[in-house]
This record gives sequence, C-alpha cells and structure tokens, in this order.
Amino acid sequence: MKGPSPVGTGTRISPLAFLASFQQLDTTLNVTPDDRSHYELPIRPRRLRRTENIRRMARETRLSTDNLIAPLFVMDGENEREEVSSMPDTERHTIDRLVDKAETLSDLGIPAVALFPAIPESLKTPDAEHALEPDHLYPNAVRALKDAVPELMVITDTALDPYNSDGHDGIVRDGEIVNDATIDVMCDMAVLHAEAGADIVAPSDMMDGRVGAIRRALDDAGHTNTAILSYTAKYSSSYYGPFRDALDSAPKSEQDPAEKAIPENKDTYQMDPSNGEEAVRELMLDLDEGADMVMVKPALPYLDVIHRVKQHSDVPVAAYNVSGEYAMIKAAAQQGWLDEKKCALEALTGIRRAGADLILTYFAESAARWIR
Repeated sequence: MKGPSPVGTGTRISPLAFLASFQQLDTTLNVTPDDRSHYELPIRPRRLRRTENIRRMARETRLSTDNLIAPLFVMDGENEREEVSSMPDTERHTIDRLVDKAETLSDLGIPAVALFPAIPESLKTPDAEHALEPDHLYPNAVRALKDAVPELMVITDTALDPYNSDGHDGIVRDGEIVNDATIDVMCDMAVLHAEAGADIVAPSDMMDGRVGAIRRALDDAGHTNTAILSYTAKYSSSYYGPFRDALDSAPKSEQDPAEKAIPENKDTYQMDPSNGEEAVRELMLDLDEGADMVMVKPALPYLDVIHRVKQHSDVPVAAYNVSGEYAMIKAAAQQGWLDEKKCALEALTGIRRAGADLILTYFAESAARWIR
C-alpha cells in the first residue's frame, strides 16, 4: 500500500485525496485513535500513577514534621517582632514572642528549633567576648524556651560571627582566621549553652578539630547527654545573604585596611563549592571526633553532596535549606511566577530524596500546616 505522494515529485493531489490516503493507510494497519492496547507491554509504570491513592501507596520518599527543624532569630527587647526584609514572613523575635512562636511550632509537631541571636553592634568585639556572658540574650532565650516548652529540642550555634565585630565565624589575627583560638572560645560557648538547657550544640564554623574539642569540653563539664550536630560540609556559598541580613553578621571588609586586615569572604575555612569528595573526608573526621549528627549546608545546590554523605554516614544527616533558597521561592511566589506551597514542598521532598533525615528550613511552620 502506498502512502500519499511525497512533496516535490511534481504530482499534485487535492487536500481531500491526501487525507483519504492517510485514512486508507490507517485502516490497513488496523490502528484507531481509541486503541489503548495496541502494544503488548507487560510493564507499564503508569499503572502506579493512575490515581492519588495508588501514587501514595507507591511513594518512595515521605516528608513529615518529624523531618523539620525551624530556625528562629532572637533579639533584645520586649513584646516585639521585626520582619527580615530579605526573608518575607520571617521575623526576629524578642524572647517573650520567641516563646509564643516555639509553642506554635511544637503544637504543629515540629520537634526542634535552631536558635540564632541578633546581637547589638555595640556588644560585638574582635574576640567575641560577649558570647561567654552567662546572662546574655542567647542563654536566656534557651532557658525561656526550655521552661515553656521542655519537650521541644533546642539547637544552639557556637560560631562566633553573631558576636564578632569583624563578622567572621572565628577570631581574626593578622588577616587570618585563627583555628585553635577560635575553638577555645567555642568550647566555652558550648558548655554555657548546655548549662542553659540546650539539647544540641551545632558548631557551624568549619574550624578543624572543633567537634572533638567540644565533645571533650562538654563531657568534662558533665554534659555527656548534650548532642553535637556538626556542620560537616558547610560551603562558602552565595546563598547566605538574607541570613546575614537577619543577624548583621557579614564580614566587615569595609574597615580601613591600615587599621586591620579582615578577609572579605569565608573561603579559607568554608568549603569550595566545586568540591564533593571533600565532604566525605570532613564527614569521616567528624564521626571520628564524636559527632552525633552531621549536616550539609546549603541544600538544594548540593543534593549530590547530601547523597554522598548519607551513603557514608552511620548517624542522622541534616541539610540546611538556607535563606537564599527560601527567599528565591518567596520572591517568585510574590510575583505570581511560582506556586509557593507546591514549590516549597517539592524542594523539601527533593532534599529528603537526596538522603536528608532532617531539614532546617524557614518553611518549617508552613510545611507543617500543609502536610498535616
């Protein structure tokens, strides 16, 4: 059976004749538009996508409130909240309002919060000495949370940048971030946080050897039950901008170089975004030093790293869905370009699928409501 005459042969046929020739060809092949079983396929993956219930039954990755950790910002004052301009719907809270937020999160089933302090500029110094004051904002916030919501896990950060007038996670000397002197301060911070009631301390600084040193300091002070969540693979990322706005904790590179040389970025201690295998090396070191949980930060640009870390880790793996990732979705949703709920849940599910057991995310409260 010949099909329609090819174009360019010089033969002219009418449009009706052209269509008729195709109809005749279809009849010859016994193919009709309604024939749904023309091909004998023993395996049809679409069978398990046919209805919502069968998709639920076949679902490989599940997101629940058990996986969520809510980062919270605390500031001095009373009965106040301040929105972070670059993070829509995210606020700094005074301690009394922080407690209200924590109670809401706990009622939603979120098991933990990660607490970050916004320290006034007047209290910041090059040696971050305010971090060791036993009665300052941060330990007071921890005490208030544990008094009001004792079942809620409180995670504290031991990096120096909220307290450091130079804006770095460690102490700056002669234009360099010094490793061991920074760890000395962080060990004292960790003990102070544990004494205030912190359940988990989370060094986010990326100094070499800090997990082991903090573990020894905690144990020597009698806090053997205080866990360590190590920022194992924290990259020198451009996605942290809104977080640094929230705490005013960016490196102070604008200072007069003649007065003090301050590195303009954190490249000498945070990881190179080009590296993946290095994360496994950092993981092995943290596990040997006693980390109870490990983390990859950021999350979405580093899903491959989350997967590698999960494959090699015998402790829970966390990932930080950082401020820049959050802000992009929020900004696009405000413009009507994306569906915030669908995109946020897809992002969080993708982080889980990559291997994260826990996700620190500014979407925690919204996600908990969406998935209830």
